[in-house]
Amino acid sequence: MTTSGVQSGKRESRGEKRVRDEQESPYIEHVVKIYRVAKVVKGGRRFSFSAIVVVGDGAGHVGAAMGKASEVPDAIRKAIERAKRHMIEVPVVNTTIPHEVLGRADAAKVLLKPASLGTGIVAGGPVRAVVDAAGYKNILTKSLGSNSATNVVWATLAGLRQLKTVEEFAAMRGREVAEIL
Repeated sequence: MTTSGVQSGKRESRGEKRVRDEQESPYIEHVVKIYRVAKVVKGGRRFSFSAIVVVGDGAGHVGAAMGKASEVPDAIRKAIERAKRHMIEVPVVNTTIPHEVLGRADAAKVLLKPASLGTGIVAGGPVRAVVDAAGYKNILTKSLGSNSATNVVWATLAGLRQLKTVEEFAAMRGREVAEIL
């Protein structure tokens, strides 16, 4: 073997990473699940795809949406565009959530608990995608009930919508923050 063909400990790369046509997005985008849907027609089966995608800025804004198309890339693109339009603002207090909350969507329930610094994100796939995109760094979660990725994402977002900061609670009750704490 010649010196130019010396093998290192690494495998050969399988090609260059695909460069996207548009500029790099400032958003964190997670494709949670891609479903293949078959419609039976006279000539056989007609396949289409639906994708559930979570989009966030990592600083308290997160959205999720489903996109449907005859091709996977189109379904993902549609879902990303829709998720960006339907983003919600969530409170981030010291890299975690302000209080414990239970989000529900259909049969899925997701328990979200605040965690101390250094805990990290303790969550399954769909919940992890949502809390990571929202910008949480320390959080404890438990998915209860349904295992459907779509419903777990909606339940997580429902839980995040319920969150309120101490300041919001004080304003609702017409008191000072010191009185609440």
